[in-house]
Amino acid sequence: MYTPNGFAFNDLQALQQQILGTRLALLVTHGEQGLQASHLPLLLNPDEGPNGTLYGHFAKANPQWKELQDGAEALVIFAGAEAYVSPGFYPSKAEHGKVVPTWNYVAVHAYGSAEVFTDADRLRTLVSALTDRHEAGRAQPWKVADAPADYIDGMLKAIVGFALPIQRLQGKRKLSQNRNAADIAGVREGLAASPDAQDQALAHLMP
Repeated sequence: MYTPNGFAFNDLQALQQQILGTRLALLVTHGEQGLQASHLPLLLNPDEGPNGTLYGHFAKANPQWKELQDGAEALVIFAGAEAYVSPGFYPSKAEHGKVVPTWNYVAVHAYGSAEVFTDADRLRTLVSALTDRHEAGRAQPWKVADAPADYIDGMLKAIVGFALPIQRLQGKRKLSQNRNAADIAGVREGLAASPDAQDQALAHLMP
C-alpha cells in the first residue's frame, strides 16, 4: 500500500482497533492458481504473537485455503471509513482554483502465513466465537447450540479453519493532512453535513 509519511499510522493498538472494527475483511493470496481473494469475517486475538493472530474459515469448496496450506503469504485488507472529497469543500478553491477531487479513507493491511485446520472441536470454537461477536447486541442472539448438533457437525465438515499470525502490519489514514487548516476544516464540515453515513463516519475521524 502506497503510504506517504504523513498518512501512515503505526501504533499497534490503533491498528488492532481498526481490525476489530472491520466486520468483513478481504484475504488475498498468490499461488499456483494466480491471485485469489475471499471476503471473510475474521476474529483477532490481539495478544497472540507480536502483532496478534487472525482466525477465520473458508468453505472447503473454496480452493484458496489450499494456497494457505501450501505456505502462500496472505495479505488481509481491513477497509475502514471512506469518503469522496469534493474540491468544493476547500476554501482555497475560491482563492486560486488549484484543487482537484480526491478520496479520504482509513485502511490496514496485515501480512502473514497461516496454519489451516479441520479439527471439529477447534472449528466449533471458532464459529461459535464468530457468531457470538456478530450476534452481540441483538435482543435474542442466535447461538450455534440453537441448531441441531448433527446439522452443525455436518456444516463443520464443509469448512476449513485457519490461524494467521500477523507478521507485518501497515496502516494508512488519509484525512486531508496534506491540506492547510482551513481546507481540512472545510472537508470535515462538508462531510459531516452529508446525508451519507459513510461520509459522516469519515468526518468524525478527521483532525
